[in-house]
Amino acid sequence: MLHFDDIVFGPIFSRRLGSSLGVNILPSKGKLCNFDCVYCECGWNKDGAVPDRRFPALAEVEAALKEKMSKAAAEGVPVDSITFSGNGEPTMNPDFAEIIDVTLKLRDQYFPDAKVSVLSNATLLGREKIAQALMKVDNPILKIDASSQELVEKINKPVGTYSLDKVIENLKNFNGNFILQTMFLRSSEFDTASPEALTSWHDIVRTLKPRQVMVYTIDRETPDKTLGKYTVEEMTAMVQPLIDEGFDIQVRG
Repeated sequence: MLHFDDIVFGPIFSRRLGSSLGVNILPSKGKLCNFDCVYCECGWNKDGAVPDRRFPALAEVEAALKEKMSKAAAEGVPVDSITFSGNGEPTMNPDFAEIIDVTLKLRDQYFPDAKVSVLSNATLLGREKIAQALMKVDNPILKIDASSQELVEKINKPVGTYSLDKVIENLKNFNGNFILQTMFLRSSEFDTASPEALTSWHDIVRTLKPRQVMVYTIDRETPDKTLGKYTVEEMTAMVQPLIDEGFDIQVRG
């Protein structure tokens, strides 16, 4: 499965974000996440566990960003996005808010047209410092894969307490200034796009009114080998009612 050893890597091409400089602020050579998603490209949490669970500190991240960004700028390498994802949930790093501030400063210095993006499962939005940091970045890409608590337990498998209703309430504080990300998939045990689930998901989108919605399906190796993907045509049909209502929706196969 996919793991990142370096704090900053790339740029690599992202189907969503273009030429993307990746940032991993989680322990290297393994996985640390408060979800254990059935589709995660980093594998199951238990298989990615590492003895050294030390998070990269603020100074380490700043030095790695400065080195990589200055080199890319000097060599004329394009950078469209500086993207936090990595080996799990980036907001778990205790220095997350300060790291975002440093990243924005360095972005302005080296790649002022680049967007700072954070891919997050939105679980820690109840912490004011984390929510405020996410509100500062250009692209807070926040996840809701499942439209019911029951589906969340089957697909995302939260580690610890998780309330979908609470996440939705926290997302309302963004006043629509975020990108909602949803994975559509199915198996013999669930279907995130069943008629009931899809209707509920439409209602969530209408409630939150995100500035953009990204829907996608399985693209890489998954820890659960029984999962089925959807075609672009199928997903487009699923979201067409929202497109007709004026929502900006990107569909990726």
